[in-house]
Amino acid sequence: MQTEPQTPPTAMITGVTGQDGCYLAAHLIKCGYRIVGTTRQISTSRLWGLEQLGICNKITLEALCLNSVEQIEKLIDDYKPAMIFHLAGQSSPRLSFNLPKETFESITGSTRRLLEAMQKATTPSRLFVAGSCEMFGSSHQQSVTCESRCHPSNPYAVAKELAFRTVRDFRDQHGLFACTGVLFNHESPLRPKHFVTQKIIAGACSIARGQQKDLHLGDLSIKRDWGWAPEYVVAMKKMLAREQPEDFLLATGTQTPLHEFVSKTFEAVGLSWQAYVFHDNEFVRSNDSCHPLASVKETTENLGWTATVQVTELIRNMIRAHQKNDKTAHSTS
Repeated sequence: MQTEPQTPPTAMITGVTGQDGCYLAAHLIKCGYRIVGTTRQISTSRLWGLEQLGICNKITLEALCLNSVEQIEKLIDDYKPAMIFHLAGQSSPRLSFNLPKETFESITGSTRRLLEAMQKATTPSRLFVAGSCEMFGSSHQQSVTCESRCHPSNPYAVAKELAFRTVRDFRDQHGLFACTGVLFNHESPLRPKHFVTQKIIAGACSIARGQQKDLHLGDLSIKRDWGWAPEYVVAMKKMLAREQPEDFLLATGTQTPLHEFVSKTFEAVGLSWQAYVFHDNEFVRSNDSCHPLASVKETTENLGWTATVQVTELIRNMIRAHQKNDKTAHSTS
C-alpha cells in the first residue's frame, strides 16, 4: 500500500529580502520547509540577496506592510505556517532619531499586531522575533543576559525593548509560543553598503586594486561583538524547535574594537591600514558607545548553539565574496 507524500511544513518570514531573511530562507529550504516571505513591496532591487543565494524562485513572496492585524491573520490562515520569523522593521539606530514614529510602528507596532493575529488565527504558529542588544545600552560593566536591565539610548533601542517586553507579555499572559532572539552584530556579504563593516571591506578591496585612495571612518575605539550571519539563522530555527519558548542572546561572546576590525581587513588584502584610514568627525555618532559583553552560557547550554566563526574568519569570508562579486561585475560589464 502506497503512502501519500507528506506536505512540507511552511515557514513564514517577514522581511525575507533582508540579510537575515535571505540566509534563514536558504537554511529552512535545506531543512525541507516551504517558504512564504513577506516584504513591503516586491521589486527587482529588493530581491538581490535571494538571487545571490539562488533561492528567489523557491520562495512564495507576498507584499505585506504589517500594519493590519486582519491582513496578517488572513495570511496566517491562508498558508498555515508552523513557524513565523519576524525579521522586518527599521534597522538603523542612527536613522531612528529622524524617524522615531516610523521606527516604533515598524518594530513595536508590527510585533504586537503579529501576536494579535496569531491569537485570532485558526492555525497555531510559533513566533521568533528579532531583538537587538541595543536595548541594553552601554552602562553595563558586567556581561549581560536576557534578564539584565535595559537602558536604551535611541528610539530604535527603545522600540526593540518594548517589542521584547510585548513578546514576553503575550507568552506569559496568553500562552503563545513566542520568543525573542536578542541579536548582537552579525555580518555577511549581504549586509547593506551603509553598514560600517561593508564600508571597510569594500574600501580596503578598492584601495588594494588602486581604485580608491583612502577610507574615512568615525570612532575606531568602539567595540562590537561581530558574528557570522549564516550561523545566527540556525539558532533562530533552533529556538522554535524547543519544547518551551525561551529568549536567548545570539552572540559570539567576544568583542572586537573597530580599529582591530580595520587592521585585520587591510592585513588580509596586503596593506597597512594606518596609511589609508583617516578619522572623520562626519561619521562619529554622539551616542555610539560600546555595546555590553554578552554572556552566552545559557545559549550554549540551553539552546545548544554556539557561534564558531570569529572575526578573522568573518573578514576573510566577506573579502572573498566582495572580490568574487567584483570580478563578476567586471566580466559582465
